[in-house]
Amino acid sequence: FDGIPPVPRGIPQIEVTFDVDANGILTATAKDKATSKTQSIRIEGSIGLSKEEVEKMKREAELHAKEDKKKQELIEAKNLADNLIYTTERTLREAGDKVSSDSKKEIEEKIDALKKVKDSDNIEEIKSKTSELSQAMQKVGAELYKAAQEKKPEEGEGPKAEEGEYKEK
Repeated sequence: FDGIPPVPRGIPQIEVTFDVDANGILTATAKDKATSKTQSIRIEGSIGLSKEEVEKMKREAELHAKEDKKKQELIEAKNLADNLIYTTERTLREAGDKVSSDSKKEIEEKIDALKKVKDSDNIEEIKSKTSELSQAMQKVGAELYKAAQEKKPEEGEGPKAEEGEYKEK
């Protein structure tokens, strides 16, 4: 996809669609939601398949469907873990001074624990450590919110306005 300006991770939103028609022609389309720029590619097979070959491929695909679903779940869990680590580390960099040292230490330990398991194939362990880090971050979010509320001036504080009369000369 050409023409995407450099931006921080997670900012570009690209919608990708794949369409396979009855003749086996694949059309892949990508659209940048920010600029509405669209690009597509059409992929055609040079050799047609016989009906028997198509049926054989369908049977093989059905046999591997469960395995593929497990692999997809694992990939999604790893992506979620990776994104949570990234956003948590960014939050600690940007607002770490507003978080208690105990909370910060707990978060850093949970980040390390998740980093250790995220590249494994143990989906339950990845989900468990992701959940633990997410819950710890919710506590930190509450701490940050409370700190922001305490810094807010009370209603009635601040500059006072006085009423007066205006006379033209």
